[in-house]
Amino acid sequence: MATKILLLEDDKLFNETLQDFLEEEGFILDCVLDPYSALDLTYENNYHLYLFDVNLPYESGFDLLKKLRNSGDNTPTIFITSRQDKESLHKGFMKGGDDYITKPIDLEELLLRIHAVLRRQVRHDIIQIGEYTFNLVSKLLMKDDNPIELTVKSTELLLVLLEGQGETVPLHQIKERLWAASEDASDGALRVYVAQLKKYFPAQIENIRGIGYKMSLR
Repeated sequence: MATKILLLEDDKLFNETLQDFLEEEGFILDCVLDPYSALDLTYENNYHLYLFDVNLPYESGFDLLKKLRNSGDNTPTIFITSRQDKESLHKGFMKGGDDYITKPIDLEELLLRIHAVLRRQVRHDIIQIGEYTFNLVSKLLMKDDNPIELTVKSTELLLVLLEGQGETVPLHQIKERLWAASEDASDGALRVYVAQLKKYFPAQIENIRGIGYKMSLR
């Protein structure tokens, strides 16, 4: 399942730059220039993440998020800000923000922060997968209180598939998570890691040929 982001940035050129970059990375974006349009879209759609500029016309990104949090909207939020003083950042976190990035933005840093925030959202400590449990904080797979040994990359693959919440996770997204930019992503190695997990989850992991993999919890 592709990650859907609502981007609120009143600088039109910068808005378009962020949209182009993030869409190339596989995200789905709705992009707006003012907080009122953003608020309208939050009523019409469900998003995985908000990217809110702080300095906006009419009201700040902080104030918009406060409205959303008061309405029960807990969508993770990263603020885009030129403010670096501690008082402003403290205010943003008090309004319910999850992270921030300062201008001028390093796009690769933004990508890392997005993935980090999204990973935290699935960490409800323990997930039941058939007869196994997986601790999303310690990254331990257990059966009947006995730990199951997995390689580091197999463990990360399991986490990526669980983050997909039953939807297909594209191959490129899996490879980006399992291999650093300086490493060569290997299709053969990926199949080995998938095979490792399928020893424990033969019915839950499905290969969507040429596209990616998905995993159910049943």
